[in-house]
Amino acid sequence: MAEAHQAVGFQFTVRPDGVDLRLSQEVIKNIYLSGVTAWKKRAIQFKNGVLAGVYPASPSSWLIVVIAMMSSLYIRIDPSLGMIDAIKDNLPRRSEIPCGPCKPATRAVLSAILFATGLWLFLIYLLRYTLKALLSYHGWIFESHGKMSTSTKVWLMFSGRRPLLYSFQASLPRLPVPSLDDTIQRYLDSVRPLLDSDQYDQMEILANDFKDSKAAQLQRYLMLKSWWATNYVSDWWEEYIYLRGRSPIMVNSNFYIMDLLYVTPTHRQAARAGNVVHAMLKYRRKLERGEHAPVMALGTVPMCSSQMERMFNTTRIPGIETDIVQHLTDRKHLVVYHKGRFFQVWLYTGGRHLLPSELETQFQRILNDTSEPQPGELKLAALTAGNRVPWARARIKYFGQGVNRVSLDAIESAAFFLTLDDEPQGYDPAKTDSLDSYAKSLLHGNCYDRWFDKSFTLISYPNGKMGINAEHSWADAPIVGHMWEYVLATDCFQLGYTEEGHCKGDVNKGLPHPTRLQWQIQKECQGVIETSYRSAKQIADDVDFHAYLFSDFGKGLIKKCRTSPDAFIQLALQLAQFRDQGVFCLTYESSMTRMFRDGRTETVRSCTSEAVAFVRAMEDTSATNKATLKRLGLFRKAADTHQNMYRLAMTGSGIDRHLFCLYIVSKYLGVDSPFLKKVLSEPWKLSTSQTPQQQLNLVDITKFPKYVGAGGGFGPVADDGYGVSYIIVGENLITFHISCKFSSADTDSCRFSQNIQKAMLDIQGLFKAENDKKMVELGTHVQLENGKKHI
Repeated sequence: MAEAHQAVGFQFTVRPDGVDLRLSQEVIKNIYLSGVTAWKKRAIQFKNGVLAGVYPASPSSWLIVVIAMMSSLYIRIDPSLGMIDAIKDNLPRRSEIPCGPCKPATRAVLSAILFATGLWLFLIYLLRYTLKALLSYHGWIFESHGKMSTSTKVWLMFSGRRPLLYSFQASLPRLPVPSLDDTIQRYLDSVRPLLDSDQYDQMEILANDFKDSKAAQLQRYLMLKSWWATNYVSDWWEEYIYLRGRSPIMVNSNFYIMDLLYVTPTHRQAARAGNVVHAMLKYRRKLERGEHAPVMALGTVPMCSSQMERMFNTTRIPGIETDIVQHLTDRKHLVVYHKGRFFQVWLYTGGRHLLPSELETQFQRILNDTSEPQPGELKLAALTAGNRVPWARARIKYFGQGVNRVSLDAIESAAFFLTLDDEPQGYDPAKTDSLDSYAKSLLHGNCYDRWFDKSFTLISYPNGKMGINAEHSWADAPIVGHMWEYVLATDCFQLGYTEEGHCKGDVNKGLPHPTRLQWQIQKECQGVIETSYRSAKQIADDVDFHAYLFSDFGKGLIKKCRTSPDAFIQLALQLAQFRDQGVFCLTYESSMTRMFRDGRTETVRSCTSEAVAFVRAMEDTSATNKATLKRLGLFRKAADTHQNMYRLAMTGSGIDRHLFCLYIVSKYLGVDSPFLKKVLSEPWKLSTSQTPQQQLNLVDITKFPKYVGAGGGFGPVADDGYGVSYIIVGENLITFHISCKFSSADTDSCRFSQNIQKAMLDIQGLFKAENDKKMVELGTHVQLENGKKHI
């Protein structure tokens, strides 16, 4: 036991002549080192806080301004226009304060320093608001590829100094509230291809009635919130979309991220977990100090980093009506689940992180432990997989005191949660369903072997593969993806393994063993756990999942066609959806709004009138060969429309978050709006998302082509619809993660993947036909020219 190990360091004996106190030198050394580490951490955080606080200036610039002002005293030039003299006149004299400044020269120097400091602070705020004005301009995103606006060039002049993670936070603009007319018109345009004439006319009447009656009042309140809060959407989005949901978060909300696709650095489970956990601790340390570089759009424009703050030490706490997100600081342990047992593992020793080899030792001890689970312990985590209200009530009733409270606190206060699984997973080219099994394992597992409330659960498999299941309320997938990219690169290219597959470094067998968490779970509580498990298992068993590697072509060929890879894939999904279902449907594509402070996501409605026209042209069996150019023209028009919609969403002019917030205001005011009710009740039968690659500098995939990730995915949003996540990997690979439900007779994940493949190839065929035609025309022209020369 860890407590017993620490207790032997401090002993005392009572004697007749007093108390004989004996202290262990090892313990005193550890206490000293821990204190030194803590003060170093505070000093670094303070330094980085100052650097971020004065950005885009630097502390050294204060000295430059002071020296300049001091120099003016000697050359008798007053750049302050008399302000230094005014400050000097108001400084106390010796006659007023006995120990105050007396010499005129001393008072002049002090007044110059005070003026220089004020001028320096003024310049900082001037530069910061200049940056905010520049960053509020988003015209650059609508420009043609390769062009750069004057504002962007000016912005580049201000971003020369290497920024820290939070350097730009104070300079990021607020998310603007779009105009009502624009939002309503864009909404009507988005549903036009999905409704017949009568349905559209009815929707238009509802929209116009809303605009003419209640919309202006709701908009005024929304404008007021946008002026007062840093972001008018994000807090309501977190609360009402995530935390107030009472249905299970497993599958319905949580998402997953896979390991490297082709490479497994070691097949030793404990060693891989040791390296990955150590890499995560390194990432957390840089995160706490703000030392990560901020994520930049197009490598130039900064994006908000506020979501990263809650990546570690964070848990979603269940409530009867609403959950809360609990974020703690400086947690020094993690909790490990293995074969029904929970273990607490300390991550520090002697004021430093455990080394990879030390973590491997700890995890191997857990793997070697043959003890049995305590009554009710095996499926305890199923409480986090089931409905939220039973979990909230059970938490209050059965986990509010005693050993249960202590053990639950250990889980909820842990840096993160680690599961050591006992069934191998990963991509196997010889098995067609290997990625499907891997995806389902990460998404829901056995429904009781992941703590779905933790910010993320790290999952380790016995063949060395890893993966993550992440809770969604605290952040979006790119945030977790950013950490995972860093961890995989650090694991493979910095930490490495020995020839035998172990972590590098000496083995420290003197570490205290991991501690078993203790539980006293009553029979009644075990019944609640079993009920949650059955509910979760029913959801998990209904998930039809298929992950598919599309390697016929990738981003390289698509860019040669002078079109956006994302628009290409989205139009292929529209074509696949129509071929699969025979109808068009409301389509959700996630876009980010992190160019604004505290921004999260916005919806791109991908099923546009232009996309529908293109799909109908592709499916027109009566068309002749001459229709190819027409189809290609319709494709380009649809792709341009999609790109414009995406850019509008990124720059704060989306549709759905504005309408969502108007609806929330209407509920607060007790205003009934049939239009908003109709909008918010529409089902998204096709929900899509692209997994971005954010840190391409970490791994050179041209040099290491096998070190590519497989992306991640999520469960189906609608009972009779599809969820599609995709990642564009390098130049020649696109990975699709497709989910739906077995209970729906209309959907089939494998069938949909085949439709996606055929749609991608059919669209590529349009460009191939165009290219072939150009080559024929060029050949004919050359023959004519050669004939003329011969004559």
